[in-house]
Amino acid sequence: MATEPHIGTAPGGNASGETGRLAGGKLGTAQIAFFVIAAASPLTVVLSTGPFSLRVGGIGAPGVMLATGIVLMLFASGFTAMSKYVREAGAFYAYVTRGLGGTAGAGAAMMTMAAYGVCVIGFVGYFGVFAHASIAAVFSIDVSWQVCSLVAAAIVAVVGYCQVDVGAKVLMLLVTLEVAVIVILIVAVMVQGGPESASAAPISPDNVFFAAGSGTLFLLAFGAYIGVEGTAIYSEEAANPERTIPRATYIAVGFLAIFYALSFWVVIYGYGTDGALKEAQGDGFLNMVFAQADTYVGEALVTALQLLIVTSFLATIIAFHNACTRYLFSLGRSGMLPRVLSRTHPRMASPHYASMTLSVITFVVVITAMVAGLDPYLELGTWLYASGIIGVVAAQALCAIAVVMFFRRDRRGHHVGRVIVAPLLGFIGLASALYLMASNFSYLSGYTDFMPNALMIGAMPAVFVLGAVLHRIRERGSANVEPANLG
Repeated sequence: MATEPHIGTAPGGNASGETGRLAGGKLGTAQIAFFVIAAASPLTVVLSTGPFSLRVGGIGAPGVMLATGIVLMLFASGFTAMSKYVREAGAFYAYVTRGLGGTAGAGAAMMTMAAYGVCVIGFVGYFGVFAHASIAAVFSIDVSWQVCSLVAAAIVAVVGYCQVDVGAKVLMLLVTLEVAVIVILIVAVMVQGGPESASAAPISPDNVFFAAGSGTLFLLAFGAYIGVEGTAIYSEEAANPERTIPRATYIAVGFLAIFYALSFWVVIYGYGTDGALKEAQGDGFLNMVFAQADTYVGEALVTALQLLIVTSFLATIIAFHNACTRYLFSLGRSGMLPRVLSRTHPRMASPHYASMTLSVITFVVVITAMVAGLDPYLELGTWLYASGIIGVVAAQALCAIAVVMFFRRDRRGHHVGRVIVAPLLGFIGLASALYLMASNFSYLSGYTDFMPNALMIGAMPAVFVLGAVLHRIRERGSANVEPANLG
């Protein structure tokens, strides 16, 4: 059987930075894994999602994190198998196009690009809130959230403009530090012991799948893993992508599943089951991990957590910025968006036009929110983050079905379990997650009224339809659409 061509194999950019490919061979397994782990923002998940999960869903949070990791492993099974045949900066664009056709692929690409983009802007708002609080607590200096957010956007703009390995080095340092401080807390609690014996209740099926708050727990859990599908985005820039992408995906998902489950379990163990639930219902529930760090380690670790939650948000913004710019690059290269977005830097081979475009949009939206007096956390941050989660999980579900359709007639030497059964099970899990997100969306958005939730839930599907319509219009208007540019 002849080797299938890779989608997205346009010739490299010339000295003037015309349309071309990104710099190849820049990223190894560890660097790509760090990109997607940073996008998931593990420290902020432990510090904020962990206590909130206990508050609204009960003690089954550790088990839910493991179950969600398993669903995403099933998704990754077929996703990584297909990476051998599809190599493109706009990964879901290529995958869905090859499996479900160009119209669905264009819709998925636009939706994923928009989802990553709104997450960038939303996290800039979150960054401002936490940076303001941390600087005040540690240094006793009052720096407004507006200044903090604009500084973050500027830093991300510079890093995003540069070579991809520059961003990888920054993220590797930041993620290593934030994981290290939680590991210190885990070891301290395990060595000193909690107020009661260790319990398996947090992973009991009754608490994971059948408790009153299970739906909300799964909603929060899939949000905690957002970004793990991003390994394939870097396939053009990866060294030996046929091996690098699958390894990075499994490492990222596996690490996050274990890290989240163990961290959440240790928080419960450190307080005791009843104590953790009682603490989570109090007004200061978001300080649970900080208080535990002070009790088991001391003030130094609390200070480290206060500083690193800021860098954790910064790492997340960088990761989502990189992901979004690669979709802008891919959509520009295909002609779905202006082709100038597909130009690469003549020396660094970075998608600098796409990066600058996203940076300008970020500044405009954030400044507009400031002028309008929007709350950076409850409005700017939460509105956009909530919509972004819907878009990413919907794209994952589409991709899972696309993998099945791609391999249904010719498995290309892969076992049926890897390329048919596992992706189907992954799709069922992801579709179930979308239902849980929609039915429990008020917990994520903070709104109980129908209209705000309907707008946030419907925003990403609307972008999907827009992308599909634009593709059909473009397809009818041009008799010379290059198939390679559709993926």
